[in-house]
Amino acid sequence: MPVAVLIVNFRVYDELDRALASLEPALRDGDEVVVFDQVSDATRVAELGQRHPRTRWMVSEENLGFAAAVNRAAGQTTAPYLLWLNPDSAVGPGLIDALERWLDAHPSVGCAGPRVINEDGSVQASARRFPDLSTAIAGRSTWLTRHFPNNPLSRHNLLARDRDQPSTVDWLAGSCVMTRRSLFERLGGFDEGFFLYWEDADYCRRALALGFTCAYLPHAMVRHAGGRSAARDPGPAIRAFHASAYRMFAKHASGAGRLIVPFAWLALTLRGAVLSRVATRRARQTDGASTQAD
Repeated sequence: MPVAVLIVNFRVYDELDRALASLEPALRDGDEVVVFDQVSDATRVAELGQRHPRTRWMVSEENLGFAAAVNRAAGQTTAPYLLWLNPDSAVGPGLIDALERWLDAHPSVGCAGPRVINEDGSVQASARRFPDLSTAIAGRSTWLTRHFPNNPLSRHNLLARDRDQPSTVDWLAGSCVMTRRSLFERLGGFDEGFFLYWEDADYCRRALALGFTCAYLPHAMVRHAGGRSAARDPGPAIRAFHASAYRMFAKHASGAGRLIVPFAWLALTLRGAVLSRVATRRARQTDGASTQAD
């Protein structure tokens, strides 16, 4: 069945060009490709439109956020399957076929995602458990995981490295995920209260509540550079990450977890503010050093 590939771009046109070029050999008759271009550059869009004639473009003068952009792009397509793909990705051979076949053969699976490879060849932590208290100290970007990646808590949260066979996981990072349009519409798409980050985890959690699972398929592969759009302005991206982490926690907390929602808001807000300042200062120092070198 046809697949609609949905790409949200934020001023990473060189990477997007490579992503579209890698995608084209995998497309079949009837497949659709839509790029939602945020804070759009008309000249670059025109150039890429000529290079990739199968791609349809939606442009916005402002940044609506990832969730809102995906929802709008999905509304302009009709294919029964939707594939979210980041613009700094490169699709491996047979990717679309592999994800579609799995969904065709497993009606209870709502989302399917491939093995995601970093630029250095390592496996990206795209298959994960739903966040719990351990995620605060052993999540993907925490100090513990960066310095001691093989510790038991990080391996508990980040499942991709240990899975070499198709398996059910809690959620899949949205850099490359295929879902059913029927499920997407039933859920009302992404929750647009998430501006950036965590909308994928929320989607998978809501899908699970309807009885649909997520499948991690390491025999399919995509390369993903990661963070290229966010690197252009790291401060707001870091604040958005922490705001979305709070929304995810508050939205799905139950029982005793609800008692600490105010403390979670305070902790995440303060952490986001501190890390945002540090990242912004480093980015300015790097830009200054580059300017002096030029």
